[in-house]
Amino acid sequence: MMRFGLEGLVLSLLFSVLLCVHAVRTRQEMFWLFIILLFQPLGGLVYLIAIVLPGLFRGTAVRKLGQATRETLDPMRGYRDAKAAYDLTPTVHNQMRLAAAATELGRHEEAEALYREAMQGVHADDPALLLGRARALIELGRPDEALPLLERLKGEGQEAGTPQAVLAFARAYEGVGRMQEAEAAYADAAPRVPGLEGIARQAAFFARTGRRKQAQEALAEIDRRLERANPHFRREGRAWRDLVAQAIAQG
Repeated sequence: MMRFGLEGLVLSLLFSVLLCVHAVRTRQEMFWLFIILLFQPLGGLVYLIAIVLPGLFRGTAVRKLGQATRETLDPMRGYRDAKAAYDLTPTVHNQMRLAAAATELGRHEEAEALYREAMQGVHADDPALLLGRARALIELGRPDEALPLLERLKGEGQEAGTPQAVLAFARAYEGVGRMQEAEAAYADAAPRVPGLEGIARQAAFFARTGRRKQAQEALAEIDRRLERANPHFRREGRAWRDLVAQAIAQG
């Protein structure tokens, strides 16, 4: 029994050392070394799933699992990478990438400033910049400034009809009190926006406009979808469920 325990300890240590060598050679973030060594062997297994396997197997499922694990352990990584790229090469593309990363972290003031600075010269009417800045302004509670930007999208081909743009229109219309237009836009966007954001924002709109029963029906549908969802999607989906539940409670 003692021999088995000693052999297990040696194998765990060897496993951890090999993973540390991999982390150093592939220039991973230094915090991985602490995770591998301090939480043996679980830390090594997490590193294996998050870093090693996605590099060995390029399948979509493995990549998504690795990305989800990395984001959970280090939510700032995407922002740091985007900022490093922008500091090195301050192109509009890298500025947009940094703004998107800031948005993911809820840093909407920073995102709005980055989008605004990028909207210069030939990029003044870039659809991605218009939509990105408009969404940041909506999050900052400034729908009156967001709506003109969204209106400019209508002159940029089909961009104003994309699900995310329509959802932004819905939120901006609601924010300035144009409720009939908001309702139509929510109805258009809800079934087309990927994930649960569309249906959740429409349900919250129902709750805020006194349609509690419709909001509760949408909440029940969200619960059904979450029951069937994979763990990573379920974590993200709970935030949208909470948005609806809070709107119903306040309605």
